[in-house]
Amino acid sequence: MGVSRANAASRAVLLAALTVSAGTPFVVLGVTSAAGSWFFPAVWPASWTGDAWALLAGSLGSATWASTAIATSTAALSCLVGWPTGRAIAALSGWRRHLAAALAFLPVAAPAIAVGIGAQYFFLRVGLAGTWAGVVLAHAIPASGLASLYFLSVFLTVDLRMEDEARSLGAGPWLVLARVTVPALRRQVAEAAALGFLVSWSQVPLTLLVGGGTVRTLPIQVFSYLHAGEERYAAAGALLLVVPPMLVLGAAVFATGRTEVVTA
Repeated sequence: MGVSRANAASRAVLLAALTVSAGTPFVVLGVTSAAGSWFFPAVWPASWTGDAWALLAGSLGSATWASTAIATSTAALSCLVGWPTGRAIAALSGWRRHLAAALAFLPVAAPAIAVGIGAQYFFLRVGLAGTWAGVVLAHAIPASGLASLYFLSVFLTVDLRMEDEARSLGAGPWLVLARVTVPALRRQVAEAAALGFLVSWSQVPLTLLVGGGTVRTLPIQVFSYLHAGEERYAAAGALLLVVPPMLVLGAAVFATGRTEVVTA
């Protein structure tokens, strides 16, 4: 009895410590974003202002929408590339599968600067540098690599005999894909899309190199405020950076829970 109580108490203390360590940075960002004047050694702002959050209708708001649109497009594109790539790699065996998986992971393992410089040179030649399309395609390089590996693990474990049954009943390839395979793997597709969204949302090197400073995403805007010494605006933007990933992860968890309930 004493041991179990001690374990429960230690778990409670550990949970409280984790909660404080995880929540403190967000509290500091929230206070900084609304601080009017806050000088050392004061531990609390002397005045408050809402100027930083007024930027939601201006540069921060437009940068947030730009990041959301680019990340959503990247998520869709990474799934479109990762699904067939992962399935094709899963169909291989032996050293061929290992080699193909390594090649798919190469854009993720390579330094982002190296990938960005190569992408910048290529998009300059084809006229996509400094455009939203170029940034989406650049973000899709690492996102598609991760999606390919994810779908590789999916197709190594999923039973695809359901497709054979559908084809035996006269269904064509596209009908099998749309009415059988994708609905059966909708949870995995949602998770892969969430992964692609998160990869794109936090991208800075690829956006800077390929976007050329003309595509202003939220991370780029936050760094600009930080370098300019505008702590309030940078803190407000940093808090905004957290919101969409939390919503995406929450939606993925909700979709996973609903899928498990339906299939149970």
